[in-house]
Amino acid sequence: MISVLSCNTNKSSNYDDTSKENNKIKVVTTIFPIYDFARNILLDNSSLQMIIRPGVEIHSFNASPSDIIDIQNADVFIYIGGESEEWAEKVISSMDTNGKKIIKLIDYVNALDEEIVEGMEHDEDHNHEDEANHDEHDDILETHIHEGVYDEHIWTSPKNAVLMVNAISKAMSEIDPNNADIYKANADKYNSELYLLDNDFRETINSSKRKDIVFGDRFPFRYLADEYGLNYRAPFNGCSSQSDVSPKTLTYLIGYIKDNNIPYLYYIELSNEKIANTLIEQTGVTKLKLHSAQNVTKKEFDDGASYLSIMRDNLESLKKGLN
Repeated sequence: MISVLSCNTNKSSNYDDTSKENNKIKVVTTIFPIYDFARNILLDNSSLQMIIRPGVEIHSFNASPSDIIDIQNADVFIYIGGESEEWAEKVISSMDTNGKKIIKLIDYVNALDEEIVEGMEHDEDHNHEDEANHDEHDDILETHIHEGVYDEHIWTSPKNAVLMVNAISKAMSEIDPNNADIYKANADKYNSELYLLDNDFRETINSSKRKDIVFGDRFPFRYLADEYGLNYRAPFNGCSSQSDVSPKTLTYLIGYIKDNNIPYLYYIELSNEKIANTLIEQTGVTKLKLHSAQNVTKKEFDDGASYLSIMRDNLESLKKGLN
């Protein structure tokens, strides 16, 4: 087994702005994409904080007492909602939310059920009764979904990002109506960049020779793949708790790469790349990174990484990998 537009002061590299004046509107977010969307909308009358610091693995995150206090003190709390943020649901349910804006962004998009594609490992607690009929799971499972278990990586579709930006803008306008026109103008300006990004992804993928991508990692790009018509194979779905790949899955991915003449293999950020490297050794393909943007390293943050810059880099990786 192998492990694997405005006077916006929030565009600085500080992911915790709460040291500013106490009379500012306090906005707290969970993960990087939300933080980045918010800092493109907020004014200098607000402070912005990201609970999950750069470099932290979000799927194993647990809120500290200080994190809980920060959320309690927030005027606006914004989170995705999903398996990785069950901790946020518990925090919210334990506090008085009167006077607060709580924004659960997964409620503003068309959330997709978690998908297990052919050849993919699956967590034991997601087994279905019909799967149990396979003798020791000897067969490679065909693609199926887990109904009611949503894939939380909604931001990987730029069209979803527009909906999330609009939700944040609307909430800020409700809490600060005197500046509603400016929040909307900021959101519209940022959304114009997202629409351009969406168009560039669509044109690139529509004109590419290939529509198949293979990952040697978790796959947090379900929404991007569905939006632009990509077929994918990977050892794990985006929120899998597994880190070991079985020989069966490894053999399947090696065969898929060879049978479909796949020239590039993708891996994600903050990965140990062990599975990807093993697949490369067995197939001779070249490795490329596709960054989910769910978090960034401290260096990336300090260097000014943004959702747009990350997705633009992803677009270049896809141009290379699909042609």
